[in-house]
Amino acid sequence: MADFVASAAANAVGNLATEYTSPYLSYFFHYGEIVEDFKNQRQKLQLKEDRVKNEVNVAARQAEIIEMDVDHWLKTVEKELRDSQILEDEIDRIQCSKWCPNWGWRYSLCKKLAKKTLIISKLIETCNFSSVGRRAPLQGIEFITSKNFMDSESSKSALKEIMEAVNAEDVNMIGLYGMPGVGKTTLAEKVGKQALEQNLFKVVMFTMTQNPNICKIQDKLADMIGLKFKTTSEEGKAEELLKSMKEGWDLFKANAGLKDGYSSSSLNDVAKEVADECKGLPLAIVTVAKALRGESLDGWRAANQRLKDSRHLDNEQVFGEVYKLLKFSYDYLNKNNSQTTENDIQSCFLLCSLFPEDYEIPIEMLIMCGIGMGLFSNAYSIEDKRREIVVALTKLQSSGLLLETDDGGRAVRMHDVVRDFAHWLTSMGENRFMVKDRLKEWLNVVDNFGSYTAIALWNCGCLNQFPKKVEFSKLKTLFLDGKGFPSVSSTNLAEMKALQVLFLKHVYFSLEGLQSLTNLRTLCFENCKLKNISSSLRNMRNLEVFSLFHTDINEILEELVELSMLKSLYIAYDRKQHIITFAPNLLSRLTALQELHVRCENNINLAELNSLSRLTTLSLKISTDQCFQRNIGFPRLQRYIIVVNGHLDEWQRLTFRTLDINGLTFSLNPFTDLFFNVEKLRLKKVSGKKNIIPSLVKNGANELTSLQLNSCHDMEFVIDMTRQQGPIIAFSNLMELDIQYMNCLKQLCHGPPRKVETQRPMFSNLTFLNLKSLPQLENIWKLEPSCHAIASLRNLKVVTVENCHKLKVIFSPCLAQSMVHLQQLYISNCNGLEQVIGFAQEEEITENHYPLCWPKLKTVKIEHCCSLKHVFSVTLSQGLPWLESVRLKNCPQLIQVLRSTEERDIIGNHILLNVPFMRKLSVENCPKFTCFIVQSQLMEKLYLKNVGNSCQLCSTDVNQDCMVVGNREEVFRVQGVLYPFSNMKKLHLIHQSQVRIIWKELAGVVTLDNLITLRLYDCKKLRYIFSPSTARSLSQLANLYIMGCEELEGIILGKDQISSSSNGDTDLQPITFPNLTQIIVTDCNNLKSLFPLGSATSLQGLTHLRVERNSKLEQVFEVEDEVQVTTKEIKFDKLEWLKLEGLPSLVYFCPKGYHFVFPSLRDLKIKEYPRLISGFFIDSKQIVHSKTEATEGPASKSTPRYVRNKYIRWKEGWFQTLPRYIEE
Repeated sequence: MADFVASAAANAVGNLATEYTSPYLSYFFHYGEIVEDFKNQRQKLQLKEDRVKNEVNVAARQAEIIEMDVDHWLKTVEKELRDSQILEDEIDRIQCSKWCPNWGWRYSLCKKLAKKTLIISKLIETCNFSSVGRRAPLQGIEFITSKNFMDSESSKSALKEIMEAVNAEDVNMIGLYGMPGVGKTTLAEKVGKQALEQNLFKVVMFTMTQNPNICKIQDKLADMIGLKFKTTSEEGKAEELLKSMKEGWDLFKANAGLKDGYSSSSLNDVAKEVADECKGLPLAIVTVAKALRGESLDGWRAANQRLKDSRHLDNEQVFGEVYKLLKFSYDYLNKNNSQTTENDIQSCFLLCSLFPEDYEIPIEMLIMCGIGMGLFSNAYSIEDKRREIVVALTKLQSSGLLLETDDGGRAVRMHDVVRDFAHWLTSMGENRFMVKDRLKEWLNVVDNFGSYTAIALWNCGCLNQFPKKVEFSKLKTLFLDGKGFPSVSSTNLAEMKALQVLFLKHVYFSLEGLQSLTNLRTLCFENCKLKNISSSLRNMRNLEVFSLFHTDINEILEELVELSMLKSLYIAYDRKQHIITFAPNLLSRLTALQELHVRCENNINLAELNSLSRLTTLSLKISTDQCFQRNIGFPRLQRYIIVVNGHLDEWQRLTFRTLDINGLTFSLNPFTDLFFNVEKLRLKKVSGKKNIIPSLVKNGANELTSLQLNSCHDMEFVIDMTRQQGPIIAFSNLMELDIQYMNCLKQLCHGPPRKVETQRPMFSNLTFLNLKSLPQLENIWKLEPSCHAIASLRNLKVVTVENCHKLKVIFSPCLAQSMVHLQQLYISNCNGLEQVIGFAQEEEITENHYPLCWPKLKTVKIEHCCSLKHVFSVTLSQGLPWLESVRLKNCPQLIQVLRSTEERDIIGNHILLNVPFMRKLSVENCPKFTCFIVQSQLMEKLYLKNVGNSCQLCSTDVNQDCMVVGNREEVFRVQGVLYPFSNMKKLHLIHQSQVRIIWKELAGVVTLDNLITLRLYDCKKLRYIFSPSTARSLSQLANLYIMGCEELEGIILGKDQISSSSNGDTDLQPITFPNLTQIIVTDCNNLKSLFPLGSATSLQGLTHLRVERNSKLEQVFEVEDEVQVTTKEIKFDKLEWLKLEGLPSLVYFCPKGYHFVFPSLRDLKIKEYPRLISGFFIDSKQIVHSKTEATEGPASKSTPRYVRNKYIRWKEGWFQTLPRYIEE
């Protein structure tokens, strides 16, 4: 009653206020309406976000590029939902008094809510995207080096020559030629990879088939680079690649598993003879070596004799050697196998050859076809046959006859030479195959049709003229792929009485004629248009596999029951809102069914699955509505992929038992039987469960290998030991744990574990751990040292922790001590994080057991952790021997990498970190960070930005072979390390307020042979960068950026400042920069010149020169008295962009008596140069020149007086021009 009165009074006053006075008064009186409107709009936005994300996921699966406005909208929505969640929490947390509302608070909150509601409303209005993605432009190929390719001297030599030709100006095309299998494609891929890495050009790569689609190739090139290939080619030297016996032997040894210990054995001698028979061909070497791997000496001798006795095959000069060796590997498949298995493995190999060249063949397709061909007849069940076929394909891959693909194991591929060999094998004898691509007319092949056992026609445009009255008495396998949906008459197939496998694609087909195909065992349609389905199924009594891929069919009819031998049914369709309808009680009557795959929207009654007693394999897409059905249950399955409210890929392999549940807000009881043996479990937006164990899984989930939890907001723990009765064995096989966006999760494991005798430690197989956006997570698991035998992270390799703001400690010392395989550690946006490992207990552990050691850790990346002071404790100072990369960013309290507790390995107050393989160090925006003391000579990249003052180390004696790196007068302090910077490639020093010199000049010690990029920003006290001797080592320097170094006197130290300890012999050598391409020098107000003139002749690669706001700069190139420049004309052949601005003291760009020429200059900008007397001119060929007049008198005929303007702007092709240059 009180609540009603208060609300009525507030509304009455609010209505009057809204009508007669300022609308801001409604903030006082319309609190309920404003809150309700805010919550409604926020809920609508969440629904819109889910819908857009679903569309984005669909587009991503189709390899589309997501539109920028869609991506921006999603990011904005994510931010606004996160911000608005805070307001919603405030509404729930603070309750107003019913009789005496807190008007000040209401006004403030209502104002925020009204503003946020307006923003949310606008986001809702702007989410009606016509499409979320677009077709991606064709990209350059991503090169993946073959596992079987080994660098050798000849391959390195050939690669070097090719790269030299690529960089040569007069070479437009490079050709590689040679017999099949010598490694042309692999070498071309390596060239393309290097070209991409060096940003030389875009790369497009094609595999040329026997019938190339020229139009398609031209279109792809046009999309990629807008250019046409020329038709002429220069000869390469690929024929000499890997011909050396030594190099072929190295490759052979690696693939045959031969070790150096065999070098004096008889086996070694025989193996070398076998390698000789391979004639240096990489494909043959790999194939034969893999076939003989692990063989006995007698086996090697027998194989050697067989190879020597082999006759050369057809076309001896080109294919004979390769085919002979492939035939050997093919015949060797029967080693240690029964006669049946041998023929079946060989049949699997030949089956793969029926598919198009370079085709990625889905393994599921091979299984369906293999079952129809009767492979592995000794295996009774479909599950057994599936297993045997997969094993056969694995054996073919290990023997080198099949190749892996990069699609997660869903497909295999056959090398074009191996495919040609298979076609050669099936071109004779009784088991003959015909494989054609883009067949336009039947020619004379009709007469020979009767002798073929398998025919595959791909992209065939003449299927509607399929030969009639032709005998196909031996044909068992037929693949037909039409072009433009040709109509294939079923009467043409009626005489194929022996046909066992029929695969039709892109055709219009009537099934009437199939009634006579009583031996048909596998029938597969892909993207077909069908008619007369129901009347045709009745007589196919032996059909075992029936599949429909993306084929228009709305209803699975009752006639399917007539297929009494049907063991596998496969249906996949990717069209949205297209539901495949099953007749009521149909599935329950398919009693022979062993595999069911329905990977599209459907109306299946899940209760019918209980009637399928023989069902062992299931892949099924389920909707929320289907989960409401009664008597739902799943039979005991050996393999399954079940997806609730998600996408199921048509060719996703059934490698793991997978359960993926999205958006269920009610009981998960229908899936109880699946939780018993699930291997991959993914739950997203599933509510009502406080934990996985014991609430969801009772048996400990010990078959689970992957667990992904996302947005399950009721869950507090993954394991709650306090609710478990008795000891538990849990997650002993879990390899991947990924938890994201769980608002209530407090711990992964809660409560003390109870030890079980003979128990494998919990989480002992965990390899990947990802924790993201868990706002309530306080710790992973509090474990006492006594529990080290119960829980272990001994296999953990990669850890990622992000946006866990309450997390103070990630690992207890007990867990950290077990992490001996950790390789990568990533921590980001954990504001409350104080310690990676809980230091409080660490000393106790190290005293009782052994020091912490992470011997395989290579990468550490920690960003945006406001409370972190130290990364590790001192006990790890000697425990990171393989650490390669450290990145620390935006950690304002971070003092050091290691926390000191005792005086051990300490220099001054800082701990020596023994990391001999450190290559990359980046410390950014860590203002309290002092220094980094390391033992490492391999440092390649160093990035220091806004780190703390470490001047106290200046007096520290460094008595060990180490480097001290920090924001101090001398960035690097070196003691006892020979050539400490010889591997440095990139050096960035930014906002280093204390730096005066980077490194002291030590003759013969500081060399920078590999330095490519040097960036110096805002190092205000820096006086110089290089000594002359150090500058002479900069042969690879490509990019030099110097900005805001106000006290910089010179890039290279003047000779009058060089210490007597320097090496005088090097002073006579010129300073050159042969690879320098970009120079930017700005805001260095104490700098008077950039480089000595002698180095100008070496700047042949310079493309960009930008010099701005250097108030004391008088000359760019300084003329030194003792330096003799042999030519007065200096060309900057590649300089394209030159900018000089804000240089009030600049007098000379080009010194007196010299002449600069810029043949490639495209853009010239000179501004604010009141004292400049160097002139810029242009000749008749539009080439820019620069000269300085020798006298102040009248201009000579050869050089016109340069008129000094306030602003010079010239660009190639613009109407502006420069004074005419008159040649002498």
